[in-house]
Amino acid sequence: MAQQHLEPTEPVSGHLGPSPTGDALAGYLRSQATEFLRALRQHRESGGTAAGAEDPVDAARALRRSVRRISASLHTFRPLLDPEWSESLRPELAWLSGTLGMEHGYESRLERLLLALHRLSGAVFPAQPAPVGGGPSAPTASTPDRGNLTVGAAKAGALLDRQLTLARTRAHSTALQALGSSRFHAVADSIAVLASEVPLTRTALSTDLQPLATAAQGRLEDAVSALPLVTAGSPYNAEALIHGLSPDPSPHAQDAPWHQVRLLLRLYRYARETLTSSVDVRLLTAGQCLDRHRDASEAASAAAAAARTPRIAPATAYALGVLHADQRHEVEAARFAFQQCWQKQAVST
Repeated sequence: MAQQHLEPTEPVSGHLGPSPTGDALAGYLRSQATEFLRALRQHRESGGTAAGAEDPVDAARALRRSVRRISASLHTFRPLLDPEWSESLRPELAWLSGTLGMEHGYESRLERLLLALHRLSGAVFPAQPAPVGGGPSAPTASTPDRGNLTVGAAKAGALLDRQLTLARTRAHSTALQALGSSRFHAVADSIAVLASEVPLTRTALSTDLQPLATAAQGRLEDAVSALPLVTAGSPYNAEALIHGLSPDPSPHAQDAPWHQVRLLLRLYRYARETLTSSVDVRLLTAGQCLDRHRDASEAASAAAAAARTPRIAPATAYALGVLHADQRHEVEAARFAFQQCWQKQAVST
């Protein structure tokens, strides 16, 4: 079955006038640099501590949003930027984004796993939100023994809470140390300069951005065409679960192509932002499906890691095994939702 490629419903430029050139790229980078500086000021004014306040958390997320977009622009529109400057800044932006994202990752992972434990053990707890993208809700890996699962669920939850809360605390400390480091100040200085002066090449102002954005779209489509979308088109085909039961503690290799598609979709979406102010809701929906895939994959890995804790009770190990299988089913449900979303978009274009 040939894979259908996603095409935008309107020109990427979003208008019928002249195609955007380096001026549009410079404007976009300046705006993202300004957003970074605003978020940094907010973070500093809040004291950088999340004790009872949402401002530092919001500021850190705003920092990551602007950093991701600047980094993506440096990647997609690399031929239009000073190569020495962009190649030296890109790894620093990746370091900063990764460092700032760790704390939120551990927090959301713990919340996801505890919600799943309550659901699986039959405890009264708020229902999980409906899956993104119209996919079906994931079933449990099997029909678990409620009695045994309930016995182990509390201890499994306590174990996960200890492990992930400790990891989150360490990540928070790491982020605070990073934001006070000379390395971060060097990155912030570079972005501050970017807010007023973008190091474009001599030909950038007369170069059409459209071909570079189209190339980003092509890389995305090629990566999607390599995914097993035919298999993913059948809900709960057990592929993600079977491969997910491997005793290998390393990340599941079969998830990597999906993570790569998520990255390429984000790069293409940011490229479109550079060229047009309109938002492609379909791309957002597809991205949400892949975010759900990433979250479930990482949650399953966390459950598996907890199950390898020495000397845990059999009931605890059982609960963690059911939890791991449940999250691998969520991985599969996210793939199904993405497949449905992607094929629907391809048919509508």
